[in-house]
Amino acid sequence: MAFTVETERLLLREFTLADAPYMLRQLNEPSFIKNIADRGVRNVQQAEAYLQNGAMASYKHCGFGFWAVIEKSSQQIIGMCGLVKRDNLPHPDLGYSFLPEYFGQGFAFEATHACLLAAKNQFQLQKLLAIVNVENAASRKLLEKLGFQYQRMIALYDNEPDLCLYAIALEC
Repeated sequence: MAFTVETERLLLREFTLADAPYMLRQLNEPSFIKNIADRGVRNVQQAEAYLQNGAMASYKHCGFGFWAVIEKSSQQIIGMCGLVKRDNLPHPDLGYSFLPEYFGQGFAFEATHACLLAAKNQFQLQKLLAIVNVENAASRKLLEKLGFQYQRMIALYDNEPDLCLYAIALEC
């Protein structure tokens, strides 16, 4: 059965190839490129491949991945949020990104909090990490509000800037 979780205003569900137009837009938002990275996805076909090789592959391998964040009232995808297991980190990490018109409305907190609960209760994870651009003050503040604690700066990938590494223990 596909993963879904519901909050007061949101539904988080697995991505499908039909979500490629959203993903194309999200990956090309200036805020995404500035705070995360330019993934080089420039058309719907590349967005479909990005979904297949990323989130959809992660569901098969880990049981979790990035999920589409749907605003219940409009039934629109407003962002993505989820758990990622990267080869170069010892524990899964929490990640999220939202379309700019949904910034500042509490959606990121609502979605990330739901992901923390899923990490603990559904996936029985004991520790969760998060990585964030040092200049992304809003995301750093959100992680701290969720209970994450700053660990250190980390070079996750060659030729990319160091990132802030945060961690939280998920008590069972």
